[in-house]
Amino acid sequence: MSFLLEPLTYEFMQRGLLASVIVGVLCAVMGTYVVLRGMAFLGDAMAHAILPGVAIAYILKGDLLIGAGVAAVAVALTIGLFTRDGAVKEDTAIGILFAAALSLGVALISTMQTYAVDLSHILFGNVLGVSVSDLWLIGGLSFAILLTVAILYKPFLVISFDPVLAATLRLPSELLRNLMLVLLALTVVVSLQTVGVSLAAAMLVTPAATAYLLTRRLLPMMIVSAAIGALSSVMGLYISYYFNVVSGSAIVLTATLFFLFAFIWKRFKKQY
Repeated sequence: MSFLLEPLTYEFMQRGLLASVIVGVLCAVMGTYVVLRGMAFLGDAMAHAILPGVAIAYILKGDLLIGAGVAAVAVALTIGLFTRDGAVKEDTAIGILFAAALSLGVALISTMQTYAVDLSHILFGNVLGVSVSDLWLIGGLSFAILLTVAILYKPFLVISFDPVLAATLRLPSELLRNLMLVLLALTVVVSLQTVGVSLAAAMLVTPAATAYLLTRRLLPMMIVSAAIGALSSVMGLYISYYFNVVSGSAIVLTATLFFLFAFIWKRFKKQY
């Protein structure tokens, strides 16, 4: 019991653990849409697309998370604009904007002399540095995103897997698709504090991909994915504490182990 309770004697670990679980669940639930729609590249693109916003906010001495949020939402809506009515394929638009945003972000960051220290928590996460105000922000945004997904569960399901039915029901498909992109963008922004830009995409894809190996129905997949995301966050944070490794990396590697176990179990079950 002391092994489990010792880290919790520190307030920063309590806040970090709570933030990690919230983000783990949020990324896992939103990640089911990413995996089922074959948009794994989108998570990586969104994560790196926030760099220009972060850099501009840093230069203007503003809030980095606000800068990240504005950039992520702008990229999400631009992807929606380019792919409207099939004018450009979704993966093509993502690739173009990913490269452009990343290049702009690197160009802006290269003009700074102190970015290595000041922006390192954005790039690699700093879950143990979560403050009370950060926790409220993470919790509030996560609740709003998950509530939106719950309310629009059926419309999101229809536009994702049956466009013909969506047209028959006269659903505002473009509006819903853009909203989903915005929710994904905000999910990446929320995850910055815990795993950072470099690993945000992994938390969107890995728990959901693991759940996909275990079930093919959307709601059970969301539940299993959320459980894996939360458990990976808790175990990863404990590993980070006891082995003195970066928390974001520990969380992602733990989620990857769950994926490997599920993959091996799936292959074993298929053979026997």
